[in-house]
Amino acid sequence: MRITNNMMINNTSMNINNNKINFMFTNTQMSSQKKISRPSDDPVIAIRSLRLRSSLSQINQYCKKNIPDAWTWLETTETALTNMNKILTDVKTQCNTGTNSYLTPEDRDTILKSLTALQKQLYSEGNSDNTGRNIFTGYKTNSQLAFMEDEKETSYEITQKFTYKDINEYTYYSGNIDMPKTVTEVQNTANIGDIAKDSHERIRLAYDKIEDMESFSYKTDAGTVTFTKNNAGGYDAVDENGNPVANAPNVTVYDSEEDWEDALNRKTIGDNDIIIVKNTGDVVLGKELSNGLKTNKASFEINYKKTGFEKGELRPEYYYNCTDVTASNPKPIVYTKYREDGSKVYEDINYTIAVNQTLKVNMHADELFDMNIYQDVTELIDAVQNAIDAHEKVDKLKEMKNEAQYVDCQEEIQQWIDAAQKEADYADHRLTELYSAGIGKFDKYMDTLNRAITEVGARGEQLTMTETRIGNQQLTVEDLKSTNEDEEISNIIINYTAAYNAYQASLMAASKIEKQTLLDYI
Repeated sequence: MRITNNMMINNTSMNINNNKINFMFTNTQMSSQKKISRPSDDPVIAIRSLRLRSSLSQINQYCKKNIPDAWTWLETTETALTNMNKILTDVKTQCNTGTNSYLTPEDRDTILKSLTALQKQLYSEGNSDNTGRNIFTGYKTNSQLAFMEDEKETSYEITQKFTYKDINEYTYYSGNIDMPKTVTEVQNTANIGDIAKDSHERIRLAYDKIEDMESFSYKTDAGTVTFTKNNAGGYDAVDENGNPVANAPNVTVYDSEEDWEDALNRKTIGDNDIIIVKNTGDVVLGKELSNGLKTNKASFEINYKKTGFEKGELRPEYYYNCTDVTASNPKPIVYTKYREDGSKVYEDINYTIAVNQTLKVNMHADELFDMNIYQDVTELIDAVQNAIDAHEKVDKLKEMKNEAQYVDCQEEIQQWIDAAQKEADYADHRLTELYSAGIGKFDKYMDTLNRAITEVGARGEQLTMTETRIGNQQLTVEDLKSTNEDEEISNIIINYTAAYNAYQASLMAASKIEKQTLLDYI
């Protein structure tokens, strides 16, 4: 084969160019310290790099965003629950203090102020938020758990369900002493009211000051009895087929306990009757009816309407099936908390904290804050206030007895004092009952919160372990990515030097070849 000069020159130029490319490649490596600068340099490295970068991006999302957000949510929840638990502990402390029968007026006043302050703070912790998102309201993170101010026009139609276990005994007191202000009134002892007490079985609604009772039903093995309002303002009883029920309980609705007492001269109830007191939210059952419902393990469904909510009261949509029928709304808003089969609708907020691993970060209000807490504290406050008022009557009457204008009616004023003392004793007795019952009730409420705090702690432990694992995985992937993409500077220097020397050598060889021609050999 004949080798021409052009062939040698072309081959030399190609070698020089190849060495120049290799030199330029190592020069680029020197600047970037990366093995390749474009996929065509090494497709295998490029493909692995894409996979590792995708994995690392996903892991960084977990480490830098999802896990820290989950931690913030859990920490906010734990803080709110801890504060709520402390409030309930303080209420229980007041109950323990209140069981002391030697309380002074100052002690009662202190307890009243403490309970009032605690009630205002009671559910405010439920409005805790995490970066503007409320943590106990499910998917409705832009809505508060409790009313933040008095809303007189807000109106809801609420459906509440109960069981026979929700029937409890409660003592009702009738009569009170109207303080006499003149000698004539003192002498008219016929106006001294008789103080009496009666114990009845009741179901207490979640809210007091209800506007109307739409319907009331109870279900036993014998069937369902439903009381619906008729045009005359009374209630008709029908069975599940819509047929009238014979010998059904008589339902009577009173606006307040005072109206009940005025109507019957005492807070009494027939053995097979039902009395509804709208102001207190009590559904009072006759003794015979109550015993029968308990024996047959009855369940209840009560539909009522409430207009006007006070600051601190819980919003019903987080606890019951209800409809917001506020007049100012363009149309009613329906909230479903329970399905027709009785199963609860859960609104869980889950964070993806690792591949195929999620963590529930929220807790539902009805799992933590019992609606009865507010009513229990309200009853305590009312009972303390009644006791304070009753003892003030006794003190004022005793002061009147020592006044000169009443010197001729000491016997009559003593009768007033005795009656007022009876009222005070009854008030103290009711307060003691509520305090004693409150100790057990608030212990249960605190147990619920403590379990919730424990659950939050367990989720935190799970998050800690995942965070550790993901952190280690992040380091591993970063190391693999670095191994795949990065080149050691020492290797780059060696390769760079070799490429440089090869390039220079090729240039030197080319200069010698170009000098050789046919004339050199003639």
